[in-house]
Amino acid sequence: MNWVCTACKTGGRRAVQPQKLRRTFAVSSAAHSPLPKPRLDYKYVRDNAELVEKNCVDRNFAKAAPNVAKLVAFYDDFTEKTRGLNNMLRQRNALTDRIKAAPNGKKKELVQEASKLKAPIQAQEQALRDTEAQLLNTGLTLPNTTHPSAPLGPEENAITVDLLNPSSKLDTPNLKDHVTIAQDLDLVDFTAASRVSGGSWYYLKNSAVLLEQALINYSLQKAISKGFMPVRPPDVVRTEVAAACGFRPREGAADDQTYRVSHGSADNTVDLCLAGTAEIPLAGLEIDTIFPESSLPRRVVGVGRAFRAEAGAGGLDAKGLYRVHEFTKIELFAWTEPHASDAMLEEIRTLQEEIVSELGLHARVLDMPTHELGASAYRKYDIEAWMPSRGWGEVSSASNCTDYQARRLNTRYRTQDGLKFVHTLNGTAVAVPRMIIAILENGQTEDGRVRIPEVLRPFIGGAEFIEKR
Repeated sequence: MNWVCTACKTGGRRAVQPQKLRRTFAVSSAAHSPLPKPRLDYKYVRDNAELVEKNCVDRNFAKAAPNVAKLVAFYDDFTEKTRGLNNMLRQRNALTDRIKAAPNGKKKELVQEASKLKAPIQAQEQALRDTEAQLLNTGLTLPNTTHPSAPLGPEENAITVDLLNPSSKLDTPNLKDHVTIAQDLDLVDFTAASRVSGGSWYYLKNSAVLLEQALINYSLQKAISKGFMPVRPPDVVRTEVAAACGFRPREGAADDQTYRVSHGSADNTVDLCLAGTAEIPLAGLEIDTIFPESSLPRRVVGVGRAFRAEAGAGGLDAKGLYRVHEFTKIELFAWTEPHASDAMLEEIRTLQEEIVSELGLHARVLDMPTHELGASAYRKYDIEAWMPSRGWGEVSSASNCTDYQARRLNTRYRTQDGLKFVHTLNGTAVAVPRMIIAILENGQTEDGRVRIPEVLRPFIGGAEFIEKR
């Protein structure tokens, strides 16, 4: 941000430097918070108000569009109050200098004059804090900017940019769905899980457990070969970290689909939740970090459990493993310089395409439209694999979040010109249950077995088929 202000200490002596004022007014937050205050680009919003308002509408954040005008008003008010406070501080500092130089007989009069500024300064500081809180809370409702090539509108406006393994699509009649295959081969138990945990939970059994481990090990090996450092992040995160990554409900949403973690201790005020994706703890790995410019880009691949309260809505999504409450997900994450983030998105997408192609799946790569970008993504690709029982099913996505997350997590890099915010990117290497669906349904044979993709066989004891034990 270009604008800053100074919160003076009572009785402070330091002279104010108008061009180098430090911005230190903190929006109220819990003392235990690990997060710095978000550094949103309010000046960009003020200078591009019409464009930002249109972007809200285009991204299906229409309820946030009126907040653009509110933010501009708060920003102007904040700037004016900052100017007023600095005028008072200059007056006080000038009086301080006069007190130092005045003869003893004049000091008392000047001290009394200076003391009259104390209450107005404190009142102005409080007014400034209140306005800054309004400014920040309003700014946090606005989504990221959007890539100019992103299609506009709802999901059906997605553009297909590539097809993978087009000759492998199965149109053979009488194919079994993955639930039937799993039951026949004793791979998944939904009934027992529903008694233990409820609907949309499951037990993986027998070869399905080995298949999960094979997918994890294969995708890790693949990512590591491309320069991604392996990480096992925590699956429980502070809700404020999730929100900083863009995982907050849209305004007016009835449910944010997040599992909250309950504490046994009544005096523990840390608000925790189960991570919906390893993207969240991976982004949090570098909270308040300043990267050397020479260290970028930085790539990591995380193995995490994802928890989603949204499962079981009905229809095909509620059947089997497609939309479940908990699953293993291998996540790719990167930090780059701003000019390099578009290229990194293509790098992540290429790696995802290699994984899907080597698993032998017929898939399409989609440039996703604005309604599907969520709050943080600037541009997003989805890969949908062909699943005979349902048609196309999403198995991975990749997003460029530009500086949206970095501004909320204070992740920067050092250049000759000073500190700048990095860009963050994320992508799914493997979401295990959906990959299992695609492998079971596309690999089924007439004799009731399932052919295991060749690249997974070294991780599953060399077996070529899954068959009933």
